[in-house]
Amino acid sequence: MMEALLGLPSFENIKPFLVLGLALGGVYAMSGVGLVVLYRATGVLNLAYGAVGATGAFIAWAIIDHGFNQWLAFLACILFGGFATLLYGVLFGPPFAARDPLIKATATLGLLLILLGYMQWHWGTYAHSLSLPNPNHGITLAGVRMSWSQIVGVVFPIAVTAGTTVYLRVTKVGTAMRALANDREITATLGVPVRRVEAAAWFASGILCGISGLLLADLVGLDITGLTFLVIPALAAALIGRLRSLWITLAAGFVIGIIASVLNAFSNIKIGGSTFDLSQYKDMTPFVLAIIALLWFNRRRQVLVRT
Repeated sequence: MMEALLGLPSFENIKPFLVLGLALGGVYAMSGVGLVVLYRATGVLNLAYGAVGATGAFIAWAIIDHGFNQWLAFLACILFGGFATLLYGVLFGPPFAARDPLIKATATLGLLLILLGYMQWHWGTYAHSLSLPNPNHGITLAGVRMSWSQIVGVVFPIAVTAGTTVYLRVTKVGTAMRALANDREITATLGVPVRRVEAAAWFASGILCGISGLLLADLVGLDITGLTFLVIPALAAALIGRLRSLWITLAAGFVIGIIASVLNAFSNIKIGGSTFDLSQYKDMTPFVLAIIALLWFNRRRQVLVRT
Protein backbone atom coordinates (compact mmCIF):
# COMPACT_ATOMS: atom_id res chain seq x y z
CA MET A 1 0.00 0.00 0.00
CA MET A 2 2.77 2.41 0.91
CA GLU A 3 4.66 1.53 -2.26
CA ALA A 4 1.58 2.25 -4.40
CA LEU A 5 0.91 5.50 -2.53
CA LEU A 6 4.43 6.84 -2.92
CA GLY A 7 5.13 5.31 -6.30
CA LEU A 8 8.10 3.38 -4.91
CA PRO A 9 9.39 0.58 -7.14
CA SER A 10 9.06 -3.00 -5.96
CA PHE A 11 12.12 -5.10 -5.25
CA GLU A 12 11.48 -6.99 -8.50
CA ASN A 13 11.85 -3.72 -10.39
CA ILE A 14 14.99 -2.82 -8.46
CA LYS A 15 16.80 -6.13 -9.06
CA PRO A 16 17.97 -5.39 -12.65
CA PHE A 17 19.43 -2.07 -11.50
CA LEU A 18 21.05 -3.84 -8.56
CA VAL A 19 22.78 -6.31 -10.88
CA LEU A 20 23.98 -3.54 -13.18
CA GLY A 21 25.13 -1.56 -10.14
CA LEU A 22 27.21 -4.50 -8.92
CA ALA A 23 28.93 -4.73 -12.30
CA LEU A 24 29.51 -0.97 -12.56
CA GLY A 25 30.66 -0.88 -8.95
CA GLY A 26 33.16 -3.61 -9.72
CA VAL A 27 34.65 -1.54 -12.54
CA TYR A 28 34.80 1.53 -10.28
CA ALA A 29 36.40 -0.59 -7.55
CA MET A 30 39.02 -2.07 -9.88
CA SER A 31 39.83 1.39 -11.20
CA GLY A 32 40.11 2.69 -7.65
CA VAL A 33 42.50 -0.13 -6.77
CA GLY A 34 44.64 0.82 -9.78
CA LEU A 35 44.70 4.44 -8.60
CA VAL A 36 45.67 3.41 -5.06
CA VAL A 37 48.49 1.11 -6.19
CA LEU A 38 49.94 3.83 -8.43
CA TYR A 39 49.61 6.48 -5.74
CA ARG A 40 51.27 4.33 -3.09
CA ALA A 41 54.22 3.59 -5.37
CA THR A 42 54.71 6.95 -7.08
CA GLY A 43 52.70 9.56 -5.18
CA VAL A 44 50.77 10.36 -8.38
CA LEU A 45 46.98 10.49 -8.45
CA ASN A 46 46.34 9.76 -12.12
CA LEU A 47 43.34 11.87 -13.15
CA ALA A 48 43.76 10.72 -16.77
CA TYR A 49 42.83 7.15 -15.81
CA GLY A 50 39.41 7.23 -17.47
CA ALA A 51 40.65 9.00 -20.59
CA VAL A 52 43.30 6.34 -21.18
CA GLY A 53 40.72 3.57 -20.82
CA ALA A 54 38.30 5.41 -23.11
CA THR A 55 40.94 5.87 -25.81
CA GLY A 56 41.84 2.20 -25.59
CA ALA A 57 38.18 1.22 -25.98
CA PHE A 58 37.83 3.40 -29.08
CA ILE A 59 41.02 1.90 -30.53
CA ALA A 60 39.50 -1.55 -29.99
CA TRP A 61 36.33 -0.44 -31.77
CA ALA A 62 38.36 0.91 -34.70
CA ILE A 63 40.30 -2.34 -35.04
CA ILE A 64 37.09 -4.39 -35.08
CA ASP A 65 35.49 -1.93 -37.51
CA HIS A 66 38.36 -2.54 -39.93
CA GLY A 67 37.63 -6.27 -39.92
CA PHE A 68 40.30 -7.55 -37.55
CA ASN A 69 39.79 -10.18 -34.87
CA GLN A 70 37.96 -8.85 -31.82
CA TRP A 71 40.31 -10.54 -29.35
CA LEU A 72 43.21 -8.76 -31.03
CA ALA A 73 41.27 -5.52 -30.56
CA PHE A 74 40.65 -6.22 -26.88
CA LEU A 75 44.33 -7.01 -26.36
CA ALA A 76 45.27 -3.78 -28.13
CA CYS A 77 43.01 -1.83 -25.75
CA ILE A 78 44.58 -3.38 -22.67
CA LEU A 79 48.14 -2.93 -23.95
CA PHE A 80 47.43 0.66 -24.95
CA GLY A 81 46.40 1.37 -21.38
CA GLY A 82 49.58 -0.21 -20.05
CA PHE A 83 52.04 1.43 -22.43
CA ALA A 84 50.35 4.85 -22.52
CA THR A 85 50.53 5.20 -18.74
CA LEU A 86 54.03 3.70 -18.70
CA LEU A 87 55.20 6.24 -21.28
CA TYR A 88 53.74 9.09 -19.25
CA GLY A 89 55.36 7.74 -16.09
CA VAL A 90 58.78 7.35 -17.71
CA LEU A 91 58.73 10.79 -19.34
CA PHE A 92 57.10 12.88 -16.65
CA GLY A 93 57.42 10.82 -13.47
CA PRO A 94 61.07 11.70 -12.71
CA PRO A 95 60.74 15.48 -13.30
CA PHE A 96 57.73 15.64 -10.99
CA ALA A 97 59.04 13.15 -8.42
CA ALA A 98 60.01 15.79 -5.86
CA ARG A 99 56.98 18.00 -6.41
CA ASP A 100 53.88 18.30 -4.26
CA PRO A 101 51.21 15.57 -4.79
CA LEU A 102 48.73 18.21 -5.95
CA ILE A 103 51.09 19.30 -8.71
CA LYS A 104 51.65 15.67 -9.74
CA ALA A 105 47.89 15.10 -9.98
CA THR A 106 47.32 18.34 -11.87
CA ALA A 107 49.97 17.37 -14.41
CA THR A 108 47.98 14.29 -15.39
CA LEU A 109 45.12 16.59 -16.42
CA GLY A 110 47.28 17.52 -19.40
CA LEU A 111 47.22 13.90 -20.60
CA LEU A 112 43.46 13.77 -19.97
CA LEU A 113 42.83 16.87 -22.10
CA ILE A 114 45.08 15.64 -24.92
CA LEU A 115 43.32 12.26 -25.11
CA LEU A 116 39.86 13.81 -24.71
CA GLY A 117 40.55 16.30 -27.49
CA TYR A 118 41.86 13.57 -29.79
CA MET A 119 38.81 11.37 -29.19
CA GLN A 120 36.43 14.25 -29.83
CA TRP A 121 38.29 15.15 -33.02
CA HIS A 122 38.68 11.62 -34.39
CA TRP A 123 35.57 9.77 -33.16
CA GLY A 124 33.27 12.36 -31.65
CA THR A 125 30.85 12.79 -34.58
CA TYR A 126 29.98 9.11 -34.97
CA ALA A 127 27.90 6.63 -33.01
CA HIS A 128 29.83 3.60 -31.80
CA SER A 129 29.21 0.46 -29.77
CA LEU A 130 31.58 -2.12 -28.36
CA SER A 131 30.34 -5.40 -26.92
CA LEU A 132 32.31 -8.18 -25.32
CA PRO A 133 31.51 -11.80 -26.25
CA ASN A 134 28.58 -13.17 -24.23
CA PRO A 135 28.27 -16.92 -24.87
CA ASN A 136 24.70 -18.12 -24.23
CA HIS A 137 23.91 -14.54 -23.13
CA GLY A 138 24.98 -15.11 -19.54
CA ILE A 139 23.13 -16.76 -16.67
CA THR A 140 19.97 -16.21 -14.65
CA LEU A 141 20.46 -15.40 -10.97
CA ALA A 142 17.53 -14.78 -8.58
CA GLY A 143 15.27 -14.20 -11.56
CA VAL A 144 17.58 -11.63 -13.16
CA ARG A 145 19.55 -12.21 -16.33
CA MET A 146 23.26 -11.44 -15.93
CA SER A 147 25.46 -11.08 -18.99
CA TRP A 148 28.98 -12.43 -18.86
CA SER A 149 30.28 -8.88 -18.94
CA GLN A 150 28.35 -8.16 -15.74
CA ILE A 151 29.63 -11.36 -14.14
CA VAL A 152 33.22 -10.45 -15.04
CA GLY A 153 32.59 -6.92 -13.74
CA VAL A 154 31.66 -8.36 -10.34
CA VAL A 155 34.12 -11.25 -9.98
CA PHE A 156 37.26 -9.96 -11.71
CA PRO A 157 37.78 -6.86 -9.49
CA ILE A 158 37.62 -9.06 -6.38
CA ALA A 159 40.24 -11.37 -7.89
CA VAL A 160 42.40 -8.38 -8.89
CA THR A 161 42.24 -6.94 -5.37
CA ALA A 162 43.11 -10.27 -3.78
CA GLY A 163 45.95 -10.87 -6.24
CA THR A 164 47.31 -7.36 -5.78
CA THR A 165 47.25 -7.74 -2.00
CA VAL A 166 49.21 -10.98 -2.19
CA TYR A 167 51.62 -9.52 -4.76
CA LEU A 168 52.40 -6.51 -2.58
CA ARG A 169 53.10 -8.75 0.39
CA VAL A 170 55.12 -11.65 -1.02
CA THR A 171 57.09 -10.37 -4.04
CA LYS A 172 60.22 -8.24 -4.10
CA VAL A 173 58.68 -5.64 -6.40
CA GLY A 174 55.55 -5.53 -4.23
CA THR A 175 57.62 -5.06 -1.09
CA ALA A 176 59.55 -2.29 -2.84
CA MET A 177 56.26 -0.59 -3.77
CA ARG A 178 55.13 -0.66 -0.15
CA ALA A 179 58.50 0.70 0.92
CA LEU A 180 58.21 3.55 -1.59
CA ALA A 181 54.81 4.39 -0.15
CA ASN A 182 56.39 4.81 3.29
CA ASP A 183 59.56 6.72 2.41
CA ARG A 184 60.92 7.18 -1.10
CA GLU A 185 64.33 8.60 -0.13
CA ILE A 186 65.18 5.90 2.41
CA THR A 187 64.05 3.21 -0.02
CA ALA A 188 66.35 4.63 -2.70
CA THR A 189 69.34 4.71 -0.32
CA LEU A 190 68.78 1.02 0.42
CA GLY A 191 69.55 0.19 -3.20
CA VAL A 192 66.00 -0.35 -4.43
CA PRO A 193 65.70 0.44 -8.19
CA VAL A 194 63.10 3.16 -7.69
CA ARG A 195 62.59 3.98 -11.38
CA ARG A 196 62.04 0.32 -12.27
CA VAL A 197 59.56 -0.19 -9.45
CA GLU A 198 57.67 2.95 -10.40
CA ALA A 199 57.58 1.83 -14.05
CA ALA A 200 56.05 -1.48 -12.94
CA ALA A 201 53.38 0.43 -10.99
CA TRP A 202 52.59 2.66 -13.98
CA PHE A 203 52.31 -0.31 -16.33
CA ALA A 204 50.16 -2.42 -13.97
CA SER A 205 47.83 0.50 -13.31
CA GLY A 206 47.53 1.09 -17.06
CA ILE A 207 46.65 -2.54 -17.71
CA LEU A 208 43.79 -2.26 -15.21
CA CYS A 209 42.84 0.99 -16.91
CA GLY A 210 42.52 -0.76 -20.28
CA ILE A 211 40.43 -3.58 -18.80
CA SER A 212 38.17 -1.06 -17.06
CA GLY A 213 37.67 0.81 -20.32
CA LEU A 214 36.61 -2.38 -22.11
CA LEU A 215 34.16 -3.45 -19.42
CA LEU A 216 32.62 -0.01 -19.02
CA ALA A 217 32.25 0.39 -22.81
CA ASP A 218 30.20 -2.82 -22.85
CA LEU A 219 28.16 -2.00 -19.73
CA VAL A 220 27.17 1.62 -20.41
CA GLY A 221 28.17 2.21 -24.03
CA LEU A 222 31.08 3.64 -25.96
CA ASP A 223 30.66 7.23 -24.83
CA ILE A 224 33.64 9.57 -24.80
CA THR A 225 32.55 11.69 -21.85
CA GLY A 226 31.16 8.83 -19.78
CA LEU A 227 34.27 6.70 -20.14
CA THR A 228 36.64 9.60 -19.59
CA PHE A 229 35.01 10.59 -16.32
CA LEU A 230 35.11 7.03 -15.03
CA VAL A 231 37.89 8.49 -12.92
CA ILE A 232 35.37 10.36 -10.72
CA PRO A 233 33.69 7.35 -9.02
CA ALA A 234 37.03 5.53 -9.03
CA LEU A 235 38.69 8.49 -7.33
CA ALA A 236 35.86 8.66 -4.80
CA ALA A 237 36.35 4.98 -3.97
CA ALA A 238 40.10 5.52 -3.59
CA LEU A 239 39.54 8.51 -1.30
CA ILE A 240 37.13 6.51 0.86
CA GLY A 241 39.92 3.93 1.11
CA ARG A 242 42.16 6.85 2.14
CA LEU A 243 44.47 6.02 -0.78
CA ARG A 244 45.82 3.13 1.29
CA SER A 245 43.37 0.27 1.80
CA LEU A 246 42.67 -1.83 -1.29
CA TRP A 247 39.78 -3.70 0.32
CA ILE A 248 38.00 -0.58 1.56
CA THR A 249 38.45 0.89 -1.93
CA LEU A 250 36.93 -2.27 -3.39
CA ALA A 251 33.92 -2.11 -1.07
CA ALA A 252 33.46 1.61 -1.69
CA GLY A 253 33.46 1.09 -5.45
CA PHE A 254 30.71 -1.50 -5.19
CA VAL A 255 28.63 0.73 -2.92
CA ILE A 256 28.98 3.71 -5.27
CA GLY A 257 27.98 1.62 -8.29
CA ILE A 258 24.98 0.05 -6.56
CA ILE A 259 23.56 3.30 -5.17
CA ALA A 260 24.04 5.22 -8.44
CA SER A 261 22.39 2.44 -10.45
CA VAL A 262 19.49 1.75 -8.06
CA LEU A 263 18.57 5.45 -8.04
CA ASN A 264 17.46 4.96 -11.65
CA ALA A 265 14.54 2.91 -10.33
CA PHE A 266 13.31 5.87 -8.25
CA SER A 267 12.34 8.14 -11.11
CA ASN A 268 8.69 8.61 -10.21
CA ILE A 269 8.32 9.13 -6.46
CA LYS A 270 5.04 10.79 -5.40
CA ILE A 271 4.89 12.61 -2.07
CA GLY A 272 2.10 15.00 -1.13
CA GLY A 273 0.89 15.40 -4.68
CA SER A 274 4.39 16.19 -5.98
CA THR A 275 6.51 13.92 -8.15
CA PHE A 276 10.24 13.56 -7.58
CA ASP A 277 12.87 12.06 -9.86
CA LEU A 278 15.73 10.80 -7.71
CA SER A 279 17.55 9.32 -10.72
CA GLN A 280 18.75 12.82 -11.68
CA TYR A 281 20.93 12.82 -8.58
CA LYS A 282 22.78 9.59 -9.38
CA ASP A 283 25.86 11.43 -10.65
CA MET A 284 26.20 13.04 -7.23
CA THR A 285 26.69 9.66 -5.53
CA PRO A 286 30.52 9.55 -5.67
CA PHE A 287 30.84 13.11 -4.36
CA VAL A 288 28.33 12.65 -1.53
CA LEU A 289 29.81 9.37 -0.31
CA ALA A 290 33.37 10.69 -0.53
CA ILE A 291 32.45 13.83 1.43
CA ILE A 292 30.66 11.78 4.10
CA ALA A 293 33.67 9.47 4.42
CA LEU A 294 36.16 12.33 4.64
CA LEU A 295 34.08 14.11 7.27
CA TRP A 296 33.86 10.88 9.25
CA PHE A 297 37.63 10.32 9.08
CA ASN A 298 38.23 13.92 10.17
CA ARG A 299 35.79 13.49 13.08
CA ARG A 300 37.59 10.37 14.24
CA ARG A 301 40.93 12.16 14.02
CA GLN A 302 39.63 15.03 16.14
CA VAL A 303 38.27 12.59 18.74
CA LEU A 304 41.62 10.79 18.93
CA VAL A 305 43.52 14.08 19.30
CA ARG A 306 41.24 15.22 22.13
CA THR A 307 41.54 11.87 23.84
